[in-house]
Amino acid sequence: MKIVAAMQQKPYDAPMSFTLSVNTNPLVNRFAEPEDFVSVLTDEIGIGHIQLVHEFINPAWEPATIARLTARMGQALARKKAKITSAMTGPYGRLNHFGHPDAEVRDYYVKWFKTYADIAADLGCPAIGTQFAILTYRDMDDAERYRFTMEAALDCWRQVAEHAQRRGLSYLFWEPMSVARELGHTLKATQELQDWINAAQLAIPLVPMVDIDHGDVTSPNPRDVDPYAWAKDFATQSPIIHIKQSSMNKGGHWPFTATYNEDGRITPEHLLQAVRVGGGSDNELCLELAFREREPTDRSVVAALKESVAYWAPYTKTGYN
Repeated sequence: MKIVAAMQQKPYDAPMSFTLSVNTNPLVNRFAEPEDFVSVLTDEIGIGHIQLVHEFINPAWEPATIARLTARMGQALARKKAKITSAMTGPYGRLNHFGHPDAEVRDYYVKWFKTYADIAADLGCPAIGTQFAILTYRDMDDAERYRFTMEAALDCWRQVAEHAQRRGLSYLFWEPMSVARELGHTLKATQELQDWINAAQLAIPLVPMVDIDHGDVTSPNPRDVDPYAWAKDFATQSPIIHIKQSSMNKGGHWPFTATYNEDGRITPEHLLQAVRVGGGSDNELCLELAFREREPTDRSVVAALKESVAYWAPYTKTGYN
């Protein structure tokens, strides 16, 4: 992470050094054309920092299709003075990937993520990511298979990191999750995995991207489901932090709208204070929200994202404030 020099004053008299972005999960299927996609983010939602998900430009598509849509996306971003700040797998990409037990499947995904790094590089995006690996029940429960699978996954990341470095990316990221086989389900497990990754010394850093609403709800340690603990403990290691309004039952990726803020646990003041206490100063706070394909929810997506951005705009840089 690098400290942004230009700062503005916040309502609570603290420097505006944090960035706000929007993860584009909620826009998948609802928008598809690059120009439409970028315009709704900038003109309607009011955000200039975008975490792209792979469904908009899928690395599995034909190279000519990827090149054409990447060019259109780049032109749309340039017209609106917006930027892709990171890229990751989306709602239809929560797969075993590097944790798959079949070597040929793992090799397929190494190539897939190398292509994703190419797409990111062509869009001026500095980082790509996904889960470190998702393990099957069998590979999680068998100690020998677990060790093999983790080593195999790390080797996959090593190959992607080497390619990403050649393409000029700055770092890769992995997302700690909420169950053990998806890895990073507790604060301790996340730190242990990150320490192991660091010791491997990949070509470019592979760092965590924590989510304040993740964590194992069966953990005996209450900090493992405390959104402020995740923000604080990984403030200096997680350049991007996924945020959403959080309830005690962790029931959904809620937006920061008046309805959910009334009973929600997250306020900008308290979350940013937790990050600062942990040593963070310029993290990117990324709204990762979800909306059911049911009415009236389906048609409320843009309005809810707009309200959420407006809620955080006084405390962060949106690209348009």
